[in-house]
Amino acid sequence: MIQITINRTKSEFIQSFEISGHAFFANRGKDIVCAGVSAVSIGAINAVHALTGVTPEIEHESGFLRCVVPENLPQDIYEKVQLLLEGMAVSLRTIEEEYGKHIKITFKKQEVE
Repeated sequence: MIQITINRTKSEFIQSFEISGHAFFANRGKDIVCAGVSAVSIGAINAVHALTGVTPEIEHESGFLRCVVPENLPQDIYEKVQLLLEGMAVSLRTIEEEYGKHIKITFKKQEVE
């Protein structure tokens, strides 16, 4: 199962996300759940970089992706980054609704900012 954790600040902004595991929906190379999650998450990171100039902190290896939004961004840039990441979260939830046996999303909220 793919486990996704989206970490939010106390103000509900996405601070980071982590994706780990494998969907095991189909054989490697034919797993549409894994492909969908990969496309949505990597696409969101690429969009953040291309459209805002922000390079998030990324850790990536087989079956694992972690992305952290840099701190102290200008407000207008931060809002654009948030919009792109919220779009990612909506897409991932859509995948979870259809393939819930293969993907689980958890939202965590910080107690303190």
